[in-house]
Amino acid sequence: MSNRFQRIRVKICGLTREADIDAAVAAGADALGFVLWPGSKRAIDEARLAELAARVPAFVTRVGLFVDQEATLIERASAHLDLLQFHGDESPAFCTSFGRPWIKALRMRDGLDLPAMADAYQEAQALLLDAYRPGVPGGTGETFDWSRIPASLAKPVILAGGLTPANVAEAIRTVRPFAVDVSGGVERSPGIKIPERIDDFLRQVFLAQSTDFLDKT
Repeated sequence: MSNRFQRIRVKICGLTREADIDAAVAAGADALGFVLWPGSKRAIDEARLAELAARVPAFVTRVGLFVDQEATLIERASAHLDLLQFHGDESPAFCTSFGRPWIKALRMRDGLDLPAMADAYQEAQALLLDAYRPGVPGGTGETFDWSRIPASLAKPVILAGGLTPANVAEAIRTVRPFAVDVSGGVERSPGIKIPERIDDFLRQVFLAQSTDFLDKT
């Protein structure tokens, strides 16, 4: 069996405070998510994005989350971002039009054809899979049936939806995603993170993939 080690990337989403950025970076997060959709309890505006994004050090990816928003807003916000994350009904052409790397979030509703969506959004850097709740584009804090994810998909999978320090190891062993995305699972309240929970989440990710690597050698 191959000894090749695939490191699971981690994104901490819904950041609203400098202290939480510092905690996520110190814990080893690969990416930080900023919600620009005003319907979210974790939403920030463009001015706040500029302040927070400036605090993020090199080699940590700054991700902006949008939901069916105006192109002009996305273009302005892009100046402070490395990656765009689309959570609405944006077309592949719209997502590509900004000249920035992007990922497409898909809510795992009944009947969703993941291979077909991977083909439709083939220019995405990855597909972020989240729980489905009618009328809520993300951040539900709920998990979904991970067995619905095909063992091989044409795009890398970022697993989201209800992840916590208590279940992320199981999620990694079940899905073997490219990355995991957490927001509410490391919070005290929407947008207010708990540094100890961030640390624990990253620790559980590291332990899960280390155990998986050892099992294969």
